[in-house]
Amino acid sequence: MKPLSLVLGFLPVIAFSLLARLLPAGDFGLAALISAAIAGIVMAVTRPPWPPKILTAGSLAVFIVLALVGFAVRGDDSWLHTWGGSGVGIVLGVLILVLIPVMPFTEQYARETTPQQYWGSPTFKRINLVLSVAWGVASIGVGICRVAAELIVKHTTAQHLVTQLVLGAAVPLAILIFMLKFSKSYPERVTHHHEADPA
Repeated sequence: MKPLSLVLGFLPVIAFSLLARLLPAGDFGLAALISAAIAGIVMAVTRPPWPPKILTAGSLAVFIVLALVGFAVRGDDSWLHTWGGSGVGIVLGVLILVLIPVMPFTEQYARETTPQQYWGSPTFKRINLVLSVAWGVASIGVGICRVAAELIVKHTTAQHLVTQLVLGAAVPLAILIFMLKFSKSYPERVTHHHEADPA
């Protein structure tokens, strides 16, 4: 699958993570609304447009709900501003894992570069099951890192900037880079193994 397509799928979440940090408290609903709009744009420009990508549609739904909550509590959203931006990775990761029985989300991206006759093969299904579980766990891991950063900043005297840079930015970025590499190497490794297997 194309790494760029996956990055595009996660673009609304990346945008929200940045906006939730950069915009002042009180603008959480706006950050979620902009992210929902980005998800809508990604859905519109993705080919084929139907069926929509599970990841993008799930992001759109999550950000619409967060925007409604954000605007409903506007003016008193400091708790939402603190925890919403950090916890969205956990929500998205759980959503990815819960939807695996319906379809592993990576399967939609893999179909863009895989001939249709292989879509029902056990190898194709296994690869996408593993990748989707890995992405779900990785997304939850990113969310936990960012929530941990917020907890450390709020409840300790640790250096806030260092904590935010390490747990809030560096570790999530390292997880994203690892997952992009894994998404490229794992299918190649599995298909190479099957091609080398005489059976």
